[in-house]
Amino acid sequence: RLGSWGNYTHCFNVCFRYLRWRPGEGRIDLCTNKADERMKTMVNFKDWFDDGDYYTGPPLTDEMVRNAEKELGYKLPKSYIELLRVKNGGSPALSCFPTKEPTGWAPDHVEVMCIYGIGGEDGIDTESGSSYLIGEWGYPDVGVVIGMTPSAGDEAIMLDYSQCGPQGEPRVIYVDVETKDGKPHVVVLAENFEEFLQGFKSKDEFPE
Repeated sequence: RLGSWGNYTHCFNVCFRYLRWRPGEGRIDLCTNKADERMKTMVNFKDWFDDGDYYTGPPLTDEMVRNAEKELGYKLPKSYIELLRVKNGGSPALSCFPTKEPTGWAPDHVEVMCIYGIGGEDGIDTESGSSYLIGEWGYPDVGVVIGMTPSAGDEAIMLDYSQCGPQGEPRVIYVDVETKDGKPHVVVLAENFEEFLQGFKSKDEFPE
């Protein structure tokens, strides 16, 4: 209820927090600091994959998610499921992920060929999916294989549940099993899957 100068001042301050003047553009935007920060970190699921469908499975359903989690024994990240609801697997539109240490691919990044979906021919829960790949290639048995590099077997992208447990929020790791000492080389790419999605860069940013 407005009836005093204090109330008018309060109203002005609240409204002002949601406005931002754009110099040189002749306009005022409606915004908040929290909204700005959220916009910076939001993932554009719609455009994250390229237009191809080579690794794409059927439209994702809740039943498919439940069956996959039961089969694999892990709770899948919410952002991973949200991504697959838009497109159930495929190749990233931006294919390179920067790293702070060398990988078998490059000194400062790894190229990701695909992110696997659920079900279909290439899903993480299929006969040729995560469990098979871990046994076939000797990846550390710490979670779920969700992606591959162009090396087609020596390297993989995994959800790592070794620190959070099967029901926790896994970090994302790069694994290279083609090493001199025979021990898998592991590089932590992101502390969670949403952070992983946000980190991809274009090939053009990494000159050969």
